[in-house]
Amino acid sequence: MNFQQLRSVREAQRRGFNLTEVAQALHTSQPGVSRQIRELEEELGIELFVRVGKRLTGLTEPGEHVLPVIERLLQEAENLKRAADDFAQAGSGRLRIAATHSQARYALPPAVRDFRAHHPDVSLHLQQGSPQQIARLLLDGEADVGIATEALAEYPELIALPCYRWTHSVVVPPGHPLLEGPLTLARLAQFPIITYEPGYTGRSHIDAAFATAQLQPHIVLSAMDADVIKTYVELGLGVGIVAAIAFDEDRDRHLRAMDARHLFEDNMTRLAVRRSAYLRDYVYAFIQTFASPLRREVVDAARHEATQDSPAADTALAWAQAA
Repeated sequence: MNFQQLRSVREAQRRGFNLTEVAQALHTSQPGVSRQIRELEEELGIELFVRVGKRLTGLTEPGEHVLPVIERLLQEAENLKRAADDFAQAGSGRLRIAATHSQARYALPPAVRDFRAHHPDVSLHLQQGSPQQIARLLLDGEADVGIATEALAEYPELIALPCYRWTHSVVVPPGHPLLEGPLTLARLAQFPIITYEPGYTGRSHIDAAFATAQLQPHIVLSAMDADVIKTYVELGLGVGIVAAIAFDEDRDRHLRAMDARHLFEDNMTRLAVRRSAYLRDYVYAFIQTFASPLRREVVDAARHEATQDSPAADTALAWAQAA
């Protein structure tokens, strides 16, 4: 049994049983992947994959049970390498951050700047995607840290640590009727609305507020990017609902913003890591740089509690404030 066999099995499942893609991901040949899988099956004495001819079409029942073990073995091998690197290459390495556009554009820059000042030998790799894509990158070991508002807390394999709360703002062109009088859901629903795609940046709280008020908003455009939303508001296509942090009076001088915290529930940005991953020293340092209450002992306490099947992520800030 060797790690290349284990990687071949894992990648086959991840790549939808497409051995051409598996070979590309592992930088080898398709016959080589098939051989590695067959050799492992012969050593274990079971078939891991359902086959139609030479094609893999799914996991067998034994394969369903074995795959999590393979995932753990490969994760621990990576952890061993990271632990060694903490001593052999102290202070240097690579940090892979996955974040939504709003987090990457508005929340991350100060943390990245401060982190780079203290860790110049760590190279940063920033990937953007939906909350679901970020979770997948973490689960597949392709990101070390994930940052998003929604979805991250829904994956039991991840520790999703609460970082900070934020609210929404309504943005309109100068002279818009909404600027006159109190901002209410009923008044807002009278205008075409431009806001985030479902699953992004607190959209669920926007939808919930209108549903509770028994109002049907006329959403004419949805986007992943607050800058895109503001662009179309400026063009007069509708009223924008964006994260408050995404509005800057100097940069967005052709728009006006109204505080909407009384209309929509607060949102929580979370930072997630894979529960079983070994975190190098500079990963802990970045986490605290991004959210100062999340000191190393707080993160470790959350991870320890998660192994005991308790809701650690939701109590992480309480620990931090009490410490």
